[in-house]
Parts: sequence; structure tokens; C-alpha cells
Amino acid sequence: MVQTATTGNLASAQRIVIEQARYTAEHNAPMLQLVEKFKLAEGVKQIDVPKVGQFTAQSVGDGVDIVDEQDIGMTITTLTTSEVGMKIILTDKLVRQMQEDTMKIVGRQAGDAMARKKDNDLTALFSSLNGGTDLGATTVDMELGNYTVLINFMRVANAPKPWQVVQHPGALTTFAASTFGYAGSGTMGAAVGAGAVITTTDAMKGILQDFYAFSLGGVPAYHDGNITIDANDDTQGAVFSRSALAYAESIEYRQEIERDASLRANELVWVSDYGVFELDDSYGAGCLFSATPATD
Repeated sequence: MVQTATTGNLASAQRIVIEQARYTAEHNAPMLQLVEKFKLAEGVKQIDVPKVGQFTAQSVGDGVDIVDEQDIGMTITTLTTSEVGMKIILTDKLVRQMQEDTMKIVGRQAGDAMARKKDNDLTALFSSLNGGTDLGATTVDMELGNYTVLINFMRVANAPKPWQVVQHPGALTTFAASTFGYAGSGTMGAAVGAGAVITTTDAMKGILQDFYAFSLGGVPAYHDGNITIDANDDTQGAVFSRSALAYAESIEYRQEIERDASLRANELVWVSDYGVFELDDSYGAGCLFSATPATD
């Protein structure tokens, strides 16, 4: 019996691929849940986000005119978007022999690719926070004391809450070891005292629960495996306010099918239109720590 690729089969394959891809993209990009989000309406080219400077009140005597004028000090950050996309080829043979698990694999791969792209675009902004000056240093472990330094930085900066720390899982492993009374770079050293009290908060609810590690001093930490490790086994995360970074989106996802007869396949083109931006570099700082986990 001759097998044919019907329109119904193709529509079903497309539905499975797209539904799986959208789920994967949403659940593999923690940074999207930790920054300000903006949506460009249809026909809108850009969004201007204003920031007003700090005013100073003064004491005045009875009947004395107020002569000091306040400078609004307004600055504008302009948010625009650009397209990011991929092409998935669904051959006639693949559609004819369609198994749902196969289509989910295709969708998962597509979702992973889009998730990594958006996540990496946002984490690339870490290096510009705090004027490009990182907290921490190469070969330094992200231990309990160093985490409190990150929290204190945010307090001194008077950054708006909520605050959060995002780091590579390898860096967070050493922190976990230090809370149980161990210290040292790479290998756990001698005990240094009683373990710290690590709390759980609402930060571990919803999508972010897959990335939540702990909360200390009211500041949750999230692990992000998309953050890269450099040649020295160090990794750059960040401590930042939600108001420090922004994600602007014009089109979440748009897909189209184009027939390629000579290839005997249909091309599924998947496009997202977005941009990432730094709103205020004083509301956070990059955090450079060793990603070499404790081994013993």
C-alpha cells in the first residue's frame, strides 16, 4: 500500500513540535523570569523607559522662599527588538512514519536552542553591570561569607527589590559545602563552624522552582547551566535587582511552513522578535567565582 503524507499528518506533526518547543523554551530559561518584561504592541517600533534622578528636600524657615530648584535628571533607555529564528525540516518520510516521541524530540531540541539564545543574551549583560567591575575574583570560591558580601553590595547600592543571584551550578556547589561547615578551594577543607540556616521562599514557586537553589538574607539564588565556564574554571554570574535588566518582545513565536518539493519536505520556520537591555548598571554587579566543585 502506498504511503502518503496528508495535510492532516503534517498539521499534527507541526502541532506536536511547536507545543513541545514552547514548553521547553519557557522552562529552560530562568533569566526571563528574573528581569523586567516589556511587550511592544502591534505597530510600535520601540519603547522608551524613563528614569528620574533623586530629589533632595530641604528645611526652610517660616516665610522664607524656596530657591533651590530640583533637577529632574531624566534619562531614557530605548528598547527595540530584532528577529531570531531557526528552520526545522520535516521530511515527507518522517511525517509518514510519525511517532509522537520523535516529534517531541524535535520540539525539545528547538525549544532548547531558543531558550539558550534568550538566556545567554541576558547573562551576557552581567559583564556591564556595576560599570564592568565584578565582585569576587578568579579562583575564589562562592562561600557563605562571599555571598553576604553580594547582599551587602545591593544594600549599599540601595537597589530596588527584589534582588537575586544567578550563578553556574558549579559555583553554587562550593557555597553548599561551606554552609555545612567546610571551606576551601576545589577540595573541602577543615570544618569552620556550624552550618548556616538556609531558608526557602516564594522564589521557588512556579517555573523558577526548577532553578531555585536557596535563599540567604532574603536573597534567592538560582542556578543557570547556560552560563559558561572559562579556561580558568571560573564563571561569571551576577547579583542584581529585577529593575537592572529588561527583556522586550514584539513577537513571542511565529511559525510558517514552506514546501520544498525537490527536498520532499516541508520547512518549518520559527521566529521570535525580541531584545535585551541594561536599564541601570548600578542595580547589580557581575560575580566572578570558581566553578570547580568541592570533591571530597
